[in-house]
Amino acid sequence: VKVWDKREFRDFDDTVELGTRNIKVALKRLRQWARHGANEELDLPGTIRASAEAGYIDVKTRPERHNAVKVVLFLDVGGSMDAHVQLVEELFSAAKSEFKHLEHWYFHNCLYEGVWKSNKRRWNEATPTLDVLHRYGPDYKCIFVGDASMSPYEITHRGGANEHWNDEAGHVWLTRAREQWPDHTWLNPIPERGWGYTQSIQIIREIFENRMHPLTLEGITAAMKELG
Repeated sequence: VKVWDKREFRDFDDTVELGTRNIKVALKRLRQWARHGANEELDLPGTIRASAEAGYIDVKTRPERHNAVKVVLFLDVGGSMDAHVQLVEELFSAAKSEFKHLEHWYFHNCLYEGVWKSNKRRWNEATPTLDVLHRYGPDYKCIFVGDASMSPYEITHRGGANEHWNDEAGHVWLTRAREQWPDHTWLNPIPERGWGYTQSIQIIREIFENRMHPLTLEGITAAMKELG
């Protein structure tokens, strides 16, 4: 069954034109601006002040301002998530434009021992999840995006993954992620009114200490406020 269930997924397009700019507005709530790096931006107030004092044009520059928030984004792909591709692509595109320090990884259904950057090479170039946990420090904000809709044993049992044998249950890996990144949230494209009818959603909500929000503008705003 695991071999039969092996499917090909495609990467989310991070260049999609947003259906609404409000998603970006919601993400702006997580901004923490900082200036660093080379002096590349014109400092207009500083230039005016220095020129007035010097009696000639004295151009001043300053480091370009960037969003200092660091985000690690985990994206569920394939299967039941196919119905939500457009919405997730809009979110992904907005996140790529808003966060200078954004790292994204794909997973299928539940987090296990491996994640990947490219769906075309996911069977050959998967990255150990432990490496990801060690690579990004607890100062990162962690965002999971997925419908959390699967068979409960895919979360609770060894060997529960539908595409391979997993030596450790999915809930073990989700707990490790939650503990590594104290500022975490889960965005779910399933309408919130339907969460109570899916056991796996309830399990993941419990693992994430109820830090699950619907993938709506209101839900994104609430999640960013929680992370911030």
